[in-house]
Amino acid sequence: MAGDGLVFHDLSFVPEGDDVVVGRLDTGSYAVFPPDGAELLQQLVGGMPLDAAPEWYESRFGEDVDLDDFVSTLLDLGFVSEGDRNRQPAPVPPEVRWRGAGKAAFSAPAWALYATLVGAWAWAAAARPDLAPRPGQIFFTHSLLVVQLVVTLGQVPLLLLHEGCHILAGRRLGLPTRLTVSNRLTYIVAETRINGLLSVPRARRYLPFLAGMVGDGVVFAALGLVADLTRNADGSFSFAGRLCLALAFTVAVRVLWQFQLYLRTDLYYVAATAWNCHDLHDAGMALVKNRLWRLLGRPGRLVDEEQWTARDRRIGAYYGPFIVLGYGAFAAITVLVSVPVTATYVRIAARALDSGHVDTAFWDAVLSLCMNAAQIAALLVLSRRKRREKAAAHPTPSPAPEVELA
Repeated sequence: MAGDGLVFHDLSFVPEGDDVVVGRLDTGSYAVFPPDGAELLQQLVGGMPLDAAPEWYESRFGEDVDLDDFVSTLLDLGFVSEGDRNRQPAPVPPEVRWRGAGKAAFSAPAWALYATLVGAWAWAAAARPDLAPRPGQIFFTHSLLVVQLVVTLGQVPLLLLHEGCHILAGRRLGLPTRLTVSNRLTYIVAETRINGLLSVPRARRYLPFLAGMVGDGVVFAALGLVADLTRNADGSFSFAGRLCLALAFTVAVRVLWQFQLYLRTDLYYVAATAWNCHDLHDAGMALVKNRLWRLLGRPGRLVDEEQWTARDRRIGAYYGPFIVLGYGAFAAITVLVSVPVTATYVRIAARALDSGHVDTAFWDAVLSLCMNAAQIAALLVLSRRKRREKAAAHPTPSPAPEVELA
């Protein structure tokens, strides 16, 4: 794969409408090329000498090409291998582990099992509505500290399972993945990064995007069925059942959280892929802000819209309602979940602290409040670290963003 003095890394070429997404699977460096640029790059990758490229381009497209600028862009993107000095090809990336497990997790028998669990829960919930998620289910015991510890620590395996579904769906396609912990606004989240998704056709990207929500749905149904099957003789929920419903409620909230599209959630990537956009969020937000600055007569605040593709700009012009939908989901979580849960928590804690007795309930409330403070501190630390990493990061010339699934 050598040109005149150049050796290229293994590159993927994926048509996206009128453009072509070119990138490296091993590093996640991607760029959107016009058809003529992608064709020229393919010729160079195929062995065309650099000194023959201008003549070929002119005969093919009827115009000149700035080859120096083109090669400079390829170098900035990291498409040219350091092995060009020794005329050696780039090393072949290692085989992705757990690919077989990914295929099994999303095989036909697995889908049949998932559908059976969800269908069984739906049937049970229709017959016994107390299985439906409600904020009061969080308080499965009188101890606030136990509630907080169980719900907080119980989220760890559930979050890892959500991200594990993303990872398996990506590795099923032979794509490298990695897991990180970060924050999005006031939320602490785990994120799965699957940059290689841009190297496969669009139709094959939907499952990796939706795999986490699939896992959430199966876990939610399974927890609800366990709660239903472990009822007491009088029909009330057992302690184990109440615990399962508390965890199931948090899973339901996480699914609702995915509708906050402005946070680049899993559903955001589904929408952007369906509309064949590469950076819909940033393009849409830039267009909204530019409209605002024009109305306010502040042209100096405008950003260059040409840094996004024509399709991103065209679809981004209508992205506003989806931002509103995201904030609507945030409002729903606040009104239907955060406010009722917080109100109940404060009422129970205030009753224990105002009782006048330094007893078990008093210390339970104190330790629970301390745990809340620790969680807030952890969120602040993550936010500061994320800002430092963003400030230290070098800007990339690729307009295709890194895929981070939460």
